[in-house]
Amino acid sequence: MTLPGAMLNYISRRDHRLMRRVNRWPAPRWIRLWALCATRGGDGWLWYGIAIFLTLKKATGRRRPCTFEPHCWATLLPPDQFSFPSGHTITAFAVALSLSHWNPDLAVGLLFCAISIAASRVLLGMHFLSDVLAGAAIGAVLAYTATSIVLWIAPATTPANRSPATPGARS
Repeated sequence: MTLPGAMLNYISRRDHRLMRRVNRWPAPRWIRLWALCATRGGDGWLWYGIAIFLTLKKATGRRRPCTFEPHCWATLLPPDQFSFPSGHTITAFAVALSLSHWNPDLAVGLLFCAISIAASRVLLGMHFLSDVLAGAAIGAVLAYTATSIVLWIAPATTPANRSPATPGARS
């Protein structure tokens, strides 16, 4: 077996082991509600990145965890048949990291939301761990790219270049 094949086999074995434990875990009601709310929070679409996302989904053709083994308490229907990468996680991290650049005081809350959305996808049996990790990485790249483009196009509007507005100050 080649090194890349062995690595993918290693990741897949661990993904399936975690999937079985999560799918058989009768989570407390508050975790069920949290996971359902968090996953719905990631339903929004970002216009950029959709083409890459759809291409990856179709190219990899990875089936969702719920096609291998039914989940013991989640009854959500997946939005499509492919698992890799997690679109909810791409969206969550792209938005959270982009907004965190412009609003650093909100970074902790935004990242908590993004991580919650990613974790909910695994807890609900919609994705494997590697699907959400790839989604987080793609979302981070999209956020960095979008922020870099904005900084390049309109550097005067960036937070670092704005002078604080003081009411009644002379210009």
